[in-house]
Amino acid sequence: MLITLSIIGGFIILTLGAEALVRGASAIALRLGITPLIIGLTIVAFGTSAPELAVSVKSALAGNSGIALGNVIGSNIANIGLILAITALIRPIQVQSQVVKRDIPLMILASILFWGLLLDGELSLIDGVVLLSLLVGYLTFSYISSKNSKNEEEIEAGPNNPLLSGLFILVGISMLVGGGILFVNGAVDLAKTFGVSEVIIGLTIVAIGTSMPELVTSVIAALKGQSDIAIGNVVGSNLFNILGILGVTAIVHPVSSLGFQPFDFMVMLALAIVILPFAWTGLRIGRREGSVLLLTYLGYMGYLINQASAQALV
Repeated sequence: MLITLSIIGGFIILTLGAEALVRGASAIALRLGITPLIIGLTIVAFGTSAPELAVSVKSALAGNSGIALGNVIGSNIANIGLILAITALIRPIQVQSQVVKRDIPLMILASILFWGLLLDGELSLIDGVVLLSLLVGYLTFSYISSKNSKNEEEIEAGPNNPLLSGLFILVGISMLVGGGILFVNGAVDLAKTFGVSEVIIGLTIVAIGTSMPELVTSVIAALKGQSDIAIGNVVGSNLFNILGILGVTAIVHPVSSLGFQPFDFMVMLALAIVILPFAWTGLRIGRREGSVLLLTYLGYMGYLINQASAQALV
Protein backbone atom coordinates (compact mmCIF):
# COMPACT_ATOMS: atom_id res chain seq x y z
CA MET A 1 0.00 0.00 0.00
CA LEU A 2 2.80 2.40 0.96
CA ILE A 3 4.65 1.52 -2.25
CA THR A 4 1.58 2.35 -4.36
CA LEU A 5 1.02 5.64 -2.49
CA SER A 6 4.67 6.56 -2.97
CA ILE A 7 4.53 5.97 -6.73
CA ILE A 8 1.15 7.69 -7.22
CA GLY A 9 2.00 10.56 -4.87
CA GLY A 10 5.38 11.06 -6.51
CA PHE A 11 3.81 11.06 -9.96
CA ILE A 12 1.19 13.67 -8.97
CA ILE A 13 3.81 15.94 -7.42
CA LEU A 14 6.04 15.53 -10.47
CA THR A 15 3.22 16.52 -12.81
CA LEU A 16 2.18 19.55 -10.77
CA GLY A 17 5.78 20.64 -10.37
CA ALA A 18 6.45 20.39 -14.10
CA GLU A 19 3.30 22.41 -14.83
CA ALA A 20 4.41 25.19 -12.48
CA LEU A 21 7.93 25.22 -13.91
CA VAL A 22 6.74 25.31 -17.51
CA ARG A 23 4.31 28.16 -16.85
CA GLY A 24 6.91 30.27 -15.08
CA ALA A 25 9.69 29.55 -17.57
CA SER A 26 7.45 30.17 -20.61
CA ALA A 27 6.37 33.54 -19.25
CA ILE A 28 9.97 34.64 -18.77
CA ALA A 29 11.01 33.27 -22.17
CA LEU A 30 8.27 35.21 -23.94
CA ARG A 31 9.46 38.39 -22.28
CA LEU A 32 12.85 37.79 -23.88
CA GLY A 33 11.24 37.55 -27.33
CA ILE A 34 12.02 33.88 -27.96
CA THR A 35 9.89 32.12 -30.60
CA PRO A 36 7.42 29.36 -29.64
CA LEU A 37 9.51 26.71 -31.45
CA ILE A 38 12.60 27.64 -29.45
CA ILE A 39 10.52 27.74 -26.26
CA GLY A 40 9.37 24.20 -27.02
CA LEU A 41 12.89 23.01 -27.82
CA THR A 42 14.46 24.60 -24.77
CA ILE A 43 12.41 26.07 -21.91
CA VAL A 44 9.39 23.77 -22.13
CA ALA A 45 11.59 20.77 -22.94
CA PHE A 46 13.74 21.45 -19.90
CA GLY A 47 10.71 21.93 -17.69
CA THR A 48 9.06 18.67 -18.72
CA SER A 49 12.42 16.85 -18.53
CA ALA A 50 13.07 18.03 -14.98
CA PRO A 51 11.35 14.94 -13.48
CA GLU A 52 13.81 12.75 -15.37
CA LEU A 53 16.67 14.84 -13.96
CA ALA A 54 15.43 14.49 -10.38
CA VAL A 55 14.85 10.77 -10.77
CA SER A 56 18.12 9.95 -12.55
CA VAL A 57 20.35 11.94 -10.19
CA LYS A 58 18.61 10.51 -7.12
CA SER A 59 18.90 6.99 -8.53
CA ALA A 60 22.58 7.35 -9.45
CA LEU A 61 23.46 8.65 -5.98
CA ALA A 62 21.60 5.70 -4.45
CA GLY A 63 23.53 3.28 -6.65
CA ASN A 64 20.50 2.41 -8.79
CA SER A 65 22.14 2.84 -12.22
CA GLY A 66 19.49 0.64 -13.82
CA ILE A 67 16.77 3.15 -12.99
CA ALA A 68 18.95 6.20 -13.74
CA LEU A 69 19.84 4.98 -17.24
CA GLY A 70 16.60 3.14 -17.93
CA ASN A 71 14.67 6.30 -17.08
CA VAL A 72 16.40 8.25 -19.86
CA ILE A 73 16.30 5.49 -22.49
CA GLY A 74 12.70 4.63 -21.64
CA SER A 75 11.64 8.29 -21.58
CA ASN A 76 13.17 8.95 -25.00
CA ILE A 77 11.35 5.91 -26.37
CA ALA A 78 8.09 6.98 -24.70
CA ASN A 79 8.43 10.59 -25.91
CA ILE A 80 8.32 9.43 -29.53
CA GLY A 81 6.44 6.11 -29.42
CA LEU A 82 3.80 7.23 -26.92
CA ILE A 83 3.67 11.03 -26.47
CA LEU A 84 4.28 12.08 -30.09
CA ALA A 85 2.09 9.21 -31.32
CA ILE A 86 -0.90 10.12 -29.11
CA THR A 87 -0.49 13.81 -29.95
CA ALA A 88 -0.51 13.07 -33.70
CA LEU A 89 -3.55 10.78 -33.33
CA ILE A 90 -5.46 13.56 -31.57
CA ARG A 91 -4.42 16.21 -34.08
CA PRO A 92 -1.84 16.00 -36.92
CA ILE A 93 1.31 17.95 -36.09
CA GLN A 94 2.72 20.53 -38.48
CA VAL A 95 6.53 20.54 -38.51
CA GLN A 96 8.77 23.47 -39.38
CA SER A 97 11.59 22.82 -41.83
CA GLN A 98 14.10 23.89 -39.16
CA VAL A 99 13.08 20.93 -37.00
CA VAL A 100 13.56 18.50 -39.90
CA LYS A 101 16.84 19.97 -41.10
CA ARG A 102 18.47 20.68 -37.74
CA ASP A 103 16.82 19.53 -34.52
CA ILE A 104 15.76 15.97 -35.40
CA PRO A 105 19.18 15.19 -36.96
CA LEU A 106 20.82 16.56 -33.80
CA MET A 107 18.61 14.28 -31.71
CA ILE A 108 19.72 11.30 -33.83
CA LEU A 109 23.41 12.26 -33.48
CA ALA A 110 23.01 12.69 -29.72
CA SER A 111 21.45 9.20 -29.51
CA ILE A 112 24.38 7.70 -31.44
CA LEU A 113 26.89 9.54 -29.24
CA PHE A 114 25.10 8.30 -26.12
CA TRP A 115 25.32 4.70 -27.31
CA GLY A 116 28.98 5.16 -28.25
CA LEU A 117 29.94 6.56 -24.85
CA LEU A 118 28.38 3.53 -23.17
CA LEU A 119 30.36 0.98 -25.19
CA ASP A 120 32.89 0.81 -22.33
CA GLY A 121 30.04 -0.04 -19.92
CA GLU A 122 29.90 3.29 -18.07
CA LEU A 123 29.16 6.98 -18.35
CA SER A 124 32.09 8.62 -16.58
CA LEU A 125 32.74 12.13 -15.29
CA ILE A 126 34.48 13.04 -18.55
CA ASP A 127 31.53 11.69 -20.56
CA GLY A 128 29.21 13.84 -18.47
CA VAL A 129 31.27 16.96 -19.11
CA VAL A 130 31.24 16.27 -22.86
CA LEU A 131 27.45 15.80 -22.93
CA LEU A 132 26.78 18.89 -20.81
CA SER A 133 29.13 21.02 -22.93
CA LEU A 134 27.25 19.98 -26.06
CA LEU A 135 23.96 20.97 -24.39
CA VAL A 136 25.33 24.44 -23.55
CA GLY A 137 26.43 24.83 -27.17
CA TYR A 138 22.99 23.75 -28.43
CA LEU A 139 21.16 26.15 -26.11
CA THR A 140 23.43 29.05 -27.08
CA PHE A 141 22.98 28.40 -30.77
CA SER A 142 19.20 28.01 -30.36
CA TYR A 143 18.91 31.30 -28.49
CA ILE A 144 20.98 33.20 -31.05
CA SER A 145 19.02 31.69 -33.96
CA SER A 146 15.72 32.55 -32.27
CA LYS A 147 16.63 36.23 -32.35
CA ASN A 148 16.74 36.04 -36.14
CA SER A 149 13.43 34.18 -36.42
CA LYS A 150 10.00 35.70 -36.86
CA ASN A 151 7.54 34.88 -34.09
CA GLU A 152 4.65 33.53 -36.14
CA GLU A 153 2.80 31.73 -33.40
CA GLU A 154 1.41 32.85 -30.07
CA ILE A 155 1.72 30.78 -26.93
CA GLU A 156 -0.26 31.01 -23.73
CA ALA A 157 2.18 31.76 -20.97
CA GLY A 158 2.08 31.88 -17.22
CA PRO A 159 1.88 34.94 -14.98
CA ASN A 160 2.84 38.36 -16.37
CA ASN A 161 4.59 39.40 -13.15
CA PRO A 162 8.32 38.46 -13.38
CA LEU A 163 8.51 37.84 -9.62
CA LEU A 164 5.50 35.53 -9.75
CA SER A 165 7.04 33.74 -12.72
CA GLY A 166 10.21 33.22 -10.69
CA LEU A 167 8.15 31.85 -7.80
CA PHE A 168 6.45 29.38 -10.16
CA ILE A 169 9.89 28.16 -11.25
CA LEU A 170 11.19 27.72 -7.69
CA VAL A 171 8.05 25.93 -6.53
CA GLY A 172 8.10 23.74 -9.65
CA ILE A 173 11.73 22.68 -9.12
CA SER A 174 11.09 21.92 -5.44
CA MET A 175 8.08 19.76 -6.28
CA LEU A 176 10.01 17.94 -9.00
CA VAL A 177 12.83 17.05 -6.65
CA GLY A 178 10.45 15.89 -3.90
CA GLY A 179 8.24 14.00 -6.32
CA GLY A 180 11.27 12.41 -7.95
CA ILE A 181 12.50 11.05 -4.62
CA LEU A 182 9.07 9.62 -3.77
CA PHE A 183 8.67 8.07 -7.20
CA VAL A 184 12.11 6.44 -7.24
CA ASN A 185 11.69 5.00 -3.75
CA GLY A 186 8.35 3.47 -4.73
CA ALA A 187 9.73 2.11 -8.01
CA VAL A 188 12.75 0.48 -6.36
CA ASP A 189 10.56 -1.11 -3.68
CA LEU A 190 8.21 -2.37 -6.39
CA ALA A 191 11.12 -3.93 -8.26
CA LYS A 192 12.26 -5.74 -5.13
CA THR A 193 8.72 -6.92 -4.31
CA PHE A 194 8.13 -8.57 -7.69
CA GLY A 195 11.70 -9.64 -8.29
CA VAL A 196 11.92 -7.52 -11.45
CA SER A 197 15.22 -5.88 -12.36
CA GLU A 198 15.70 -2.15 -11.86
CA VAL A 199 16.52 -1.89 -15.56
CA ILE A 200 13.01 -2.96 -16.60
CA ILE A 201 11.37 -0.83 -13.90
CA GLY A 202 13.36 2.15 -15.18
CA LEU A 203 12.44 1.45 -18.81
CA THR A 204 8.72 1.11 -18.05
CA ILE A 205 7.08 2.50 -14.89
CA VAL A 206 9.63 5.22 -14.11
CA ALA A 207 10.09 6.25 -17.75
CA ILE A 208 6.36 6.52 -18.44
CA GLY A 209 5.71 8.31 -15.15
CA THR A 210 8.36 10.96 -15.70
CA SER A 211 7.21 11.40 -19.32
CA MET A 212 3.67 12.37 -18.32
CA PRO A 213 4.47 16.12 -18.25
CA GLU A 214 5.60 15.84 -21.89
CA LEU A 215 2.35 14.09 -22.78
CA VAL A 216 0.15 16.70 -21.11
CA THR A 217 2.13 19.60 -22.58
CA SER A 218 2.24 18.23 -26.13
CA VAL A 219 -1.43 17.20 -26.24
CA ILE A 220 -2.62 20.57 -24.93
CA ALA A 221 -0.32 22.39 -27.36
CA ALA A 222 -1.60 20.34 -30.31
CA LEU A 223 -5.24 20.91 -29.34
CA LYS A 224 -4.58 24.65 -29.26
CA GLY A 225 -2.92 24.53 -32.66
CA GLN A 226 0.55 25.21 -31.22
CA SER A 227 2.38 22.56 -33.24
CA ASP A 228 5.76 24.21 -32.65
CA ILE A 229 5.43 23.62 -28.92
CA ALA A 230 4.20 20.03 -29.39
CA ILE A 231 7.02 18.81 -31.66
CA GLY A 232 9.62 21.04 -30.04
CA ASN A 233 8.77 19.66 -26.61
CA VAL A 234 9.36 16.05 -27.70
CA VAL A 235 12.54 16.62 -29.72
CA GLY A 236 13.91 19.07 -27.16
CA SER A 237 13.14 16.74 -24.25
CA ASN A 238 15.01 13.89 -25.91
CA LEU A 239 18.02 16.14 -26.44
CA PHE A 240 17.84 17.35 -22.83
CA ASN A 241 17.53 13.79 -21.55
CA ILE A 242 20.73 12.69 -23.26
CA LEU A 243 22.91 15.80 -23.12
CA GLY A 244 21.61 17.41 -19.94
CA ILE A 245 20.22 14.74 -17.64
CA LEU A 246 22.81 12.07 -18.40
CA GLY A 247 25.48 14.77 -18.43
CA VAL A 248 24.60 16.02 -14.95
CA THR A 249 23.99 12.50 -13.63
CA ALA A 250 27.37 11.21 -14.86
CA ILE A 251 29.14 14.21 -13.33
CA VAL A 252 27.43 13.61 -9.99
CA HIS A 253 28.02 9.84 -10.07
CA PRO A 254 29.25 7.40 -12.79
CA VAL A 255 26.40 5.45 -14.40
CA SER A 256 26.80 1.77 -15.30
CA SER A 257 25.09 0.16 -18.30
CA LEU A 258 25.11 -3.26 -16.66
CA GLY A 259 21.87 -5.13 -17.39
CA PHE A 260 20.95 -3.24 -20.53
CA GLN A 261 20.62 -5.01 -23.86
CA PRO A 262 21.69 -3.55 -27.23
CA PHE A 263 18.03 -3.94 -28.24
CA ASP A 264 16.99 -1.16 -25.83
CA PHE A 265 19.41 1.28 -27.47
CA MET A 266 18.38 0.10 -30.93
CA VAL A 267 14.72 0.86 -30.24
CA MET A 268 15.58 4.33 -28.93
CA LEU A 269 17.76 5.10 -31.97
CA ALA A 270 15.29 3.58 -34.45
CA LEU A 271 12.43 5.75 -33.20
CA ALA A 272 14.64 8.84 -33.35
CA ILE A 273 15.56 8.02 -36.95
CA VAL A 274 12.08 7.04 -38.19
CA ILE A 275 10.44 10.36 -37.33
CA LEU A 276 12.81 12.14 -39.74
CA PRO A 277 11.17 10.76 -42.92
CA PHE A 278 7.77 10.97 -41.18
CA ALA A 279 8.25 14.69 -40.53
CA TRP A 280 9.94 15.34 -43.89
CA THR A 281 6.95 14.08 -45.87
CA GLY A 282 4.65 17.09 -46.17
CA LEU A 283 6.24 18.64 -43.08
CA ARG A 284 3.64 17.00 -40.87
CA ILE A 285 3.22 13.96 -38.65
CA GLY A 286 -0.31 12.66 -39.20
CA ARG A 287 -2.52 9.99 -37.68
CA ARG A 288 -1.08 7.23 -39.87
CA GLU A 289 2.44 7.98 -38.66
CA GLY A 290 1.13 8.28 -35.10
CA SER A 291 -0.42 4.81 -35.37
CA VAL A 292 2.87 3.28 -36.55
CA LEU A 293 4.77 4.91 -33.67
CA LEU A 294 2.22 3.77 -31.10
CA LEU A 295 2.16 0.18 -32.36
CA THR A 296 5.96 0.12 -32.22
CA TYR A 297 5.89 1.34 -28.64
CA LEU A 298 3.27 -1.20 -27.59
CA GLY A 299 5.36 -3.95 -29.19
CA TYR A 300 8.40 -2.82 -27.19
CA MET A 301 6.34 -2.77 -23.97
CA GLY A 302 5.19 -6.31 -24.73
CA TYR A 303 8.83 -7.36 -25.09
CA LEU A 304 9.71 -5.80 -21.70
CA ILE A 305 6.70 -7.40 -20.00
CA ASN A 306 7.84 -10.80 -21.28
CA GLN A 307 11.28 -10.12 -19.85
CA ALA A 308 9.79 -9.07 -16.51
CA SER A 309 7.65 -12.20 -16.36
CA ALA A 310 10.67 -14.39 -17.05
CA GLN A 311 12.63 -12.68 -14.28
CA ALA A 312 9.78 -13.03 -11.79
CA LEU A 313 9.66 -16.78 -12.41
CA VAL A 314 13.37 -17.26 -11.79
